[in-house]
Amino acid sequence: MLVIRLQRTGRKGYAMYRFVVQDSRRTPTSGRVVAYLGSYDPHAKTTILKKDQAEFYLNHGAQPSARIISLFKAEKVKIPSWVEESKLQNRKVKNPEKRRSTAAKTDSSEPVNDTAEKIASEPVVQESVEAENIQVQE
Repeated sequence: MLVIRLQRTGRKGYAMYRFVVQDSRRTPTSGRVVAYLGSYDPHAKTTILKKDQAEFYLNHGAQPSARIISLFKAEKVKIPSWVEESKLQNRKVKNPEKRRSTAAKTDSSEPVNDTAEKIASEPVVQESVEAENIQVQE
């Protein structure tokens, strides 16, 4: 069975992907590819795709991966009715109190921590010590 999947290219830390048609028993890195359909740059969100070839392989039974389905839909490629889309999963957040998005909103005029206020309100001890040293030396 043929599958349409993404093959990672690019340097470390800067991934680029190719749309490839492969035998499902091969890994994307094996090098044995039936056809190259285009490329995808996730950083610039640009897609280069041979739409006619993609539709040809889809109509002849090539199974697309979940990510390929979403990218093909964005490029307006006709997806056959037998292709099942993965549904979004609703997951629980482990520690919602630690997340910034769920934290209580604070007023920007108030200081974030009150240690700065404590330091500002305390008298400066060093000046009084210098004054004592002057009196002792006289």
